[in-house]
Amino acid sequence: MDINATYVTFILYLIFMVAVGLYFYRKANHIEDYLLGGRGMGSWVTALSAQASDMSGWLLMGLPGAIFLLGMDQVWIGVGLALGTFINWLIVAPRLRVYTERTNSLTLSTFFGRRFRDPTNTLRLMSAVITLIFFTIYAAAGLVSAGKLFESMFHINYKVAVIAGAAVMIFYTLMGGFLAVCWTDLFQGLLMFFAIVILPIVAYNNLEPGAVVAACTAKNISLDVFPEGTLWISLLALLSSMAWGLGYFGQPHILVRFMSIKSIRLLPRTMTIAMVWVIISLIGAVIIGLLAIPMYNNLPAGDNEKVFIFMIRDLFNPYLGGVLLAAILAAIMSTIDSQLLVSSSTLTEDFYANVIRKNSSEREQMIVSRFSVLLIAIIACSLAMDKTSSIFKLVTFAWGGFGAAFGPVVLMALFSSKTSWRSALCGMIAGTIALLVWHFMGMNAWMYEIVPGFIVNIAVIIGLNHVFPNDDPEITAEFESVEKEVKHHVFSD
Repeated sequence: MDINATYVTFILYLIFMVAVGLYFYRKANHIEDYLLGGRGMGSWVTALSAQASDMSGWLLMGLPGAIFLLGMDQVWIGVGLALGTFINWLIVAPRLRVYTERTNSLTLSTFFGRRFRDPTNTLRLMSAVITLIFFTIYAAAGLVSAGKLFESMFHINYKVAVIAGAAVMIFYTLMGGFLAVCWTDLFQGLLMFFAIVILPIVAYNNLEPGAVVAACTAKNISLDVFPEGTLWISLLALLSSMAWGLGYFGQPHILVRFMSIKSIRLLPRTMTIAMVWVIISLIGAVIIGLLAIPMYNNLPAGDNEKVFIFMIRDLFNPYLGGVLLAAILAAIMSTIDSQLLVSSSTLTEDFYANVIRKNSSEREQMIVSRFSVLLIAIIACSLAMDKTSSIFKLVTFAWGGFGAAFGPVVLMALFSSKTSWRSALCGMIAGTIALLVWHFMGMNAWMYEIVPGFIVNIAVIIGLNHVFPNDDPEITAEFESVEKEVKHHVFSD
């Protein structure tokens, strides 16, 4: 592939991202505009922004790499993600949109504190700390993806590549905030979709009939979608993969999209757009992983996550190849920019304005929020400097962390009027500890750590609801009012 032509494509793409950030700089005049887009986002922007920031470089590098290395039993991760996406849009999005506006919450941590009326502020601060920890790890995974992409294509130093990728994302996120992030995510989502549809078609037409089956047989890679082993081992492996879907209920960078949509009435259409994008994209990623097996017989260890890059390099002319490679960068950027913004929102809303300077002005909060973007990005860059890091493993851990810590709390906040702040706080802490213990004791080798974390969290909440039930009539009245408003929109539309 002509490197000069690819450079031209990449540079034009990066200039476009920077231009979007500059355009929205003048529109982000208030803290709600900067952190939540003024709650005025439309269906297409909300849908593709949510899904592009959800899937990230993991979709184009991690999942094809897992299929390439381990076989078709990894497909259940995609099934779990598709189901989780659908349920999240169907039951969480409407209530969260109404409830967060009712409580005037710009972040998930703020929502927890105001929804449960925690007088100690501990629930809000604890969730903010958890958000910052796991998002820093998550952002590091994206920067590892960026580093591997630039290193593979342009043969530049890995650490320089990580810093270069971070610099562009920092710039347009600093300038335009949530509006810039969502609109760039719309373009990035469309570009990702184009890449993941066109590549399998071209790759398939370049292979001999039966090449995939023959290569899998030669490499002893299973094409059976059901994991090998005894019935119980196979069942645990299958459930472990599908458990990725549980993570959706606790991902702040996805949930914030639900909070930002202009009206709850737009959600059915938005969900349809999102589901079509997700299903086709996941199928494309799995097919890419399969088709790469006969194409690359002797990849060095650890290069399985680069098969998407190699296929583009080998199958396309420099200009179209540059566009498709920009799709990988788009996938990476669409997630990291969201994580940087949510992290900065957390630092600004839940620490600075809530603890350090309660009477701070909007202008002061805007400055702190932009500084926070820079701070989180620097920490994530330092974590991403190890080029041996696995994108798949980093994302797995961060995704599981959010799902285990926040997922049950979000569900109980939206669907249980009996849940008190004590129950929610204890459940969040217990779920996070269970996840960490399970992970660092190595038991995640046979069951994804999100499962025990999620179960412990929700069990603690339900158990403590009998000991410390909500007895505040104001909280109950607000809950019933939100429920009534959601049902009114659902049944009247």
